[in-house]
Formats: sequence, structure tokens, C-alpha cells
Amino acid sequence: MLFGRREPASWREKFRIAIWPRRSWLRSAKYVAKRVLRLTGSPHAVAAGVAAGVFASFTPFLGLHFLLAFAVAYIIAGNFIAAAMGTFFGNPLTFPLIWGSTYSVGDFILSGAGSQGSKLAGNGHMKVEEFSRVDLFELGFSGIWDKIIGLWDPVVKPMTIGAIPLGITAGIIAYVITRWLAIVFRNARKKRMDAKAARLAETADQDEETLQQEEPVQAEEPNQDVVDLQPKIEEKRKQQEKIDTAAE
Repeated sequence: MLFGRREPASWREKFRIAIWPRRSWLRSAKYVAKRVLRLTGSPHAVAAGVAAGVFASFTPFLGLHFLLAFAVAYIIAGNFIAAAMGTFFGNPLTFPLIWGSTYSVGDFILSGAGSQGSKLAGNGHMKVEEFSRVDLFELGFSGIWDKIIGLWDPVVKPMTIGAIPLGITAGIIAYVITRWLAIVFRNARKKRMDAKAARLAETADQDEETLQQEEPVQAEEPNQDVVDLQPKIEEKRKQQEKIDTAAE
């Protein structure tokens, strides 16, 4: 690969880049935003795709955000590329806030704000703490799967329920902002292109006027040697006619 790395990146470097990109999160966010605004498609399709990606980022199903975003984008007629870029809303900086808020909202919806909610929350914390102390190598695949299933009711289920209202709200906000930015960006680009076309047309008109004002090229004068030989040629032609007449 041309201009590729001489040595492949180690897993530590890949993990560091995933947490903190080389260009910083701000520059990466600006890059993604410009790529989204330059996508082909209607403003609705681009905005709906971003909204689908933002909604998928609120779900606790890591590794499935792309598939969820594509499914939602298909339902609401969104752009798939915009949906994939919208999932960047979920990143190591926002996941703690997203997970905490979805768990709190889901716990409140499932059990209310009374003692039952506190009991469910405490049970969830106990399950997570218990899972963190487990030796995964000793459990094996089946044991790990059982532990993950055990986290469904106290942890994953509240996060999934809470992700629905929060994800829809964030998706609507993302849709409105992205649609407005897409319209503004395309109008500004159209104005720039129209101004450039007007300048090119004006330059072409000026060049045409300059060509019309130039003097026409004078006709090339005949060769003087040819002009001097014309009488001699005519005289010889007449002599030849006389010889021909006498011979008859």
C-alpha cells in the first residue's frame, strides 16, 4: 500500500486511538460533520440517517450499533452512510453519560421512583460488582454467557428501556440540527458556484470583446519576383502563338 505504515500498529496503539484519536475528538468531530454535510441525497435523508445513528448509540448493545442504525435508517428513509457516521455520537467520552442516564431512566420506568426502584438499582450494582470479580478464564464460554444473561434483568433491561425515550429525543434533536445545517451548507455552496460561473462568463465576454476590437490581419503581399516575371511569360506566350500560326 502506497504511503502505508512501515510497521503495523500494535493493539495498544489501536486502543489508544480508539479512546483518543490522533487529531483529537474536536477535529475528528469536525471532519465527520463535513463528510455528513457533503453526502449526496436530500436533506431529509442525511438528517434521518444521522438521527438513526444517534438513536442506535443509546442502546447498550455494543457491536450492533451499525446494524441497528441501518435498520432504523431503512425504516425512516435515511442515508446509510449518514447513519454509520451518526453512531460516532457514542464514543468513550459520551458512553458513561449515556449508560448512566439510560439506566436511571429505565430503572424509573420499570419500577418507579419508590423503594422497588432502589432495590432493583442495588441489585444491578451487586451483579456488576460480582461480574467484575469473576475470573473469565476459569468460567469458560458457557459460564461467561450465563453471567451475561444474569445481567439482563438488573442492568441491560433497564438500559434498553431507558434508551428508547432518550434515543428518540436525541435523534429528533440531531435530525432538526442536521437538516438545518444541510440546507444552509447547500445554499452557501450553490451561491459560491453561481458566483464562480458568473465570473467565468464575464471573463469569456471580455475575451470575446478584446478579439473583436483587434485589427484584421493584412493580406500577404504577392512575391515581387513573380510579379517581375509576368511580362516575360506573357511575351513568350505571344511569340509561341505567332510560331504556331505561321506553321499552320
